[in-house]
Amino acid sequence: MRPKGTIYQKGHSGTHGEIILFIPLLIRILFHFFRGIGGGMIAFAVLVFAFSFGPVVKQEINYFLQEKGITLESNSNSELADFSVQVAEAEKEIAVQKEAQSYGVNSYFSVVIPKIDAKANIIANVDAAEPNEYLDALKKGVAHAKGTYFPGQSGTIFLFSHSTDSPLNFARYNAVFYLLKKLEKGDEILVFFADKRYVYEVGEKVITSPMDTSWLNPKIGTEELVLMTCDPPGTTWNRLLIIAKPQEK
Repeated sequence: MRPKGTIYQKGHSGTHGEIILFIPLLIRILFHFFRGIGGGMIAFAVLVFAFSFGPVVKQEINYFLQEKGITLESNSNSELADFSVQVAEAEKEIAVQKEAQSYGVNSYFSVVIPKIDAKANIIANVDAAEPNEYLDALKKGVAHAKGTYFPGQSGTIFLFSHSTDSPLNFARYNAVFYLLKKLEKGDEILVFFADKRYVYEVGEKVITSPMDTSWLNPKIGTEELVLMTCDPPGTTWNRLLIIAKPQEK
């Protein structure tokens, strides 16, 4: 029979003590034997799995990492390229802004004609049929005719500085394009628009009637710049038109 008895009895035993159990030798041998067999079986199972599925798992992991690495590298290169383009564009815009400032105009919308030292900011979308509107605009700079195009678009960009109701107002309204008649074929006209620089080359000069408004009709398909002023300067007798095309790069 196995030994048995009371290990702890409240009120009659101490709060702590020591218990010694005696396990038969045979049981101890069997315990260690089966424990060793269990550990061995687990180890054996792990080895079998490793040898059986290890190569497959290894290939899957390598493929996954390789694919992930290529994707990350591709994304990284793409992001770096995009960033480089953005930096280059920003540098161009800053250079354009500085150049415009050197002429005393803004890079938002302005015109500079180096040969005659004409430079002015441009007021966009001015109604050429409304005297009050364009007279007010011409006090601030050159007017861009409403309904015509902007630089970089395929159409006519029409700028004017032409309205004087008497010779006394010549200096007030017409000074910017006063020397426009001095321009010849091949002369350059710079237009700054939206932080970009556009260069046009004079192609021809036209003198027309004040009643000729055909040049205000937008022409689609070919970009051209038209500058208009009164002729002779200080009068409203005729209109002088300078026709320019984008300079070939």
